Amino acid sequence: MTRIVAVHGALAPHRRTQPEITDMVARTCLPEGSDRRVLDRLHRSVKVSSRHMTLPLERYGELDGFGAANDVFIAAATDLGAKAVRGALQMAGLTAADVDLLIFTSVTGIATPSIDARLAGRLGLRPDVKRLPLFGLGCAGGAAGLARMHDYLLGRPGQVAVLLSVELCSLTFQRNDASMANLVATGLFGDGAAAVVAYGGERPGRPGRPEETAGPTIVDSRSHLYPDTGRVMGWDIKNTGFQVILDPRVPDVVRRYLADDVEGFLGDHGIKPKDVTAWVCHPGGPKVLQAVTEALDLPEEALDVTWRHLADVGNLSSSSVLHVLRDTLAQRRPPPGTPGLLLAMGPGFACELVLLRW
Repeated sequence: MTRIVAVHGALAPHRRTQPEITDMVARTCLPEGSDRRVLDRLHRSVKVSSRHMTLPLERYGELDGFGAANDVFIAAATDLGAKAVRGALQMAGLTAADVDLLIFTSVTGIATPSIDARLAGRLGLRPDVKRLPLFGLGCAGGAAGLARMHDYLLGRPGQVAVLLSVELCSLTFQRNDASMANLVATGLFGDGAAAVVAYGGERPGRPGRPEETAGPTIVDSRSHLYPDTGRVMGWDIKNTGFQVILDPRVPDVVRRYLADDVEGFLGDHGIKPKDVTAWVCHPGGPKVLQAVTEALDLPEEALDVTWRHLADVGNLSSSSVLHVLRDTLAQRRPPPGTPGLLLAMGPGFACELVLLRW
């Protein structure tokens, strides 16, 4: 058994409304004097009202190439990651010296030494802490990170693991790129981080910790890599940085595969979709959320927490599903002992499912 004992989210420092961000994108991505009506329509259609950005809006036009953007990523991801981990450890009643494993996931920047290594000294982690940096999982990285955390703790049930996700999506926006994929991405994605603390079943809980504040246990996980979908979502790596691949077929892939995946996974544990008391779903965008609702035949309100997250801060890539988990625990805590399902999809194209027990 793996017990999630704390989930803490952190957001980039500059909150801006969607119209303010749309104006910045028009200045930096569209040719001078061009018609911006398509951009305005796309940014309205994603149902995002505000987002958090790493830099002041006027700085984005000054980023000159991949190196400059990645330098900002390294500094900002280290700062925001430290804030997220410290907050999660404080919630869990643990110290940095208690951590045996630190998993780090991101898809919006690269660093060697990796961000987790840069955080070790700042946070006061032990010199023998195990580290697992993950790259390339995209929006599925938060769910996959939980699954790999669970795998580790099954073999080391007395230990403590931390999952950290940091995604600074605004640093990947491509200047002078008026492609539909870039315009959609600049309207949908925001910047944030999340940290999850978990321990194995043999570790005693925090003394005096009220049971109602505890998180769920992780029961099992499943991954599915879909055939012939390698160009549905991802990056093309250019001199200018990460150029987004975002195929409009994503909702169709969800409708084709997701129901069988979910029903089969739950069925292996004697659970039916109607038994699930909370769906912790990544906010892939309005069309993706509608496809998830239709594919799984969910009640209208089943993804309310996800929709609110999307409106408030946008899609934070791998961090988002962890923010939705935190918000579910805070706003719509399910009855104890009931099943929950955390799900996210990302490049590959792939689905990650994590079965929870509240």
